[in-house]
Amino acid sequence: MKKNLTTKILESHLVGGALIPDTEISIKIDHTLLQDATGTMAMLEFIAMELPRVKVGLAAQYIDHNLLQTDYKNADDHAFLTSAALKYGMHLSKPGNGVSHQVHLERFGIPGMTLLGADSHSPTAAGLSVLAIGAGGLDVALAMAGHPFSLPCPKVMGVKLTGTLPDWVSGKDVILEMLRRHTVKGGVGKVIEYYGPSVATLSVTDRATIGNMGAELGATSSIFPSDERTRQFLVSQERGGDWRPLAADEGAEYDEYDEIDLSTVEPLIACPSSPDNVVPVREVAGTQVDQVIVGSSVNSSYRDLMTVCRIMEGKRVAPGVHFHINPGSRQVLENVAQDGGILTLLMAGVSIHQSGCLGCIGMGQAPGTDQVSLRTFPRNFPGRSGTKGDRVYLCSPETAAASGIFGVITDPRKLGDTKAYSAVQNPEKYLLDDSGIIFPLEDSADIMIKTGPNIVPLPDFEALPETLAATVVITLGDNITTDHIMPAGNKVLPLRSNIPAISKHVFEQIDADFPARALAIGNGIVVAGENYGQGSSREHAAIAPRYLGIRAKIVKSFARIHKANLVNFGILPLIFKSPADYEFFRQGNIISIPAVRNLVESGATEIPVVINGREIITLLELSHRQRQELLAGGTLNYVKQTTSKS
Repeated sequence: MKKNLTTKILESHLVGGALIPDTEISIKIDHTLLQDATGTMAMLEFIAMELPRVKVGLAAQYIDHNLLQTDYKNADDHAFLTSAALKYGMHLSKPGNGVSHQVHLERFGIPGMTLLGADSHSPTAAGLSVLAIGAGGLDVALAMAGHPFSLPCPKVMGVKLTGTLPDWVSGKDVILEMLRRHTVKGGVGKVIEYYGPSVATLSVTDRATIGNMGAELGATSSIFPSDERTRQFLVSQERGGDWRPLAADEGAEYDEYDEIDLSTVEPLIACPSSPDNVVPVREVAGTQVDQVIVGSSVNSSYRDLMTVCRIMEGKRVAPGVHFHINPGSRQVLENVAQDGGILTLLMAGVSIHQSGCLGCIGMGQAPGTDQVSLRTFPRNFPGRSGTKGDRVYLCSPETAAASGIFGVITDPRKLGDTKAYSAVQNPEKYLLDDSGIIFPLEDSADIMIKTGPNIVPLPDFEALPETLAATVVITLGDNITTDHIMPAGNKVLPLRSNIPAISKHVFEQIDADFPARALAIGNGIVVAGENYGQGSSREHAAIAPRYLGIRAKIVKSFARIHKANLVNFGILPLIFKSPADYEFFRQGNIISIPAVRNLVESGATEIPVVINGREIITLLELSHRQRQELLAGGTLNYVKQTTSKS
């Protein structure tokens, strides 16, 4: 049987289950990735397992999100993560060394391997033919402890690429075209596999951009073949020995198909406030721009930044426009500097920041009231920038640079001459500097873990009761993101290691009274529409509501990572059997789920919920393992119980 690349990688890592879509499989994980916004909680979870050292091939801890040190909290968390990484045999990327996705691509990614990252944009590693999957911190902590990762077996969507990208069009426009076609729900339960004759025309960093924003499709992951372009990139990083060719078999089959003729793609832009609100740039051209940011989580590579440098040569940023550059890594910044790009940017009036996520996670760089911000970031969910009612557009570096020069949204084709721009390529050999990485110690017995006052122990959660009586604390609509549930930004992110403190911010963008109301009620229910929990992998969007007493969420459909996180912390993830039943629920309703523990334990998929004397049927679509975790009150409880028994 002719196999696609996704199937080949999954088969080579399969330790449980069969590759039948939507059934549970378990796979071996080669690399794990933590960043500091998710890493503090994940590290506390790993420490709770009482192991002397990580049991995965390579575990990396990045400090790239919580970089603003407005008080002691972030600095204390950094000290905690540094000492824990040294203690447990992990690689540590220090503050300012770069964004996890970019640095892992440069220094660690190996074709054909699996990566589990506590960041939904971990599939950036698709650029190196790594099957990378975003997950909650607890799932990553378990992988660090040597456990396989379990997930619903994904379908594989094959996307054939033909033709060649025109001038002024890049990888960002390709993934925006995918979002235009398939929306933020189009990739749910799927791996997006790119193949075809024109894959070879895309650089590793363009592929990484496409893989990164596959998360916005809701995809489990994305993957590209490992070919000559992959080998060239690894050689440029002095890692040529890590290369091996990988590709789908000729004539391989896919569960779904699409095809993009790259020659037909034009500059695209995602309008406020969703990554799938995509139109051609020409349709919104002329809109006044106040802020432009290039870099951060995506489009922060050498090629992306040098493209901006070449466009900016001899030009100035328009009056009234604040133009920012967030390099993806120290390596990118050093190579741009070596090739004269820094002076070009400074002379053009651009502000250059340290390597990190920064504005992408709402850590500074918030736009002003009613201001238009053009960003090469992956997300523009409402309020994610840190400004309520923000007007954030997502675009390519080419569109961002052109718009920064003219002061209005501008189709980059207006720039005309392509000579200098089209010559930009990734270097044949990068200037390398690993001084920002601390490699694992052979003997870490004497390392003491540093815990400041902001490091608070994990809360204990009780097991699932025999019968659940609860109150509807809030009702919500479709496409509720993890940013809605648990906001980011410089006010909230420093509290990631302090669940009692961070729980006070749950749903604050929607209903500031939610935390107090939930605590007062005790046992609470959240009711919502389609695609609930899309976006970030942040498990705090499950832990903090659970701390406030939320015992179940009843929705029309869940995003994959958030559903898994709910199980991890003992929250029932129920789905309306009939979506129309959503209309019967109002805030303040008292509901009951009789004999819920017996239903979960017996494997029942239909769970009756009683509201106002009416019985509503909901669905509980979980594996046997997940049901055991729910019964225990969460995955950590279950792991401790099974470890104790064994």
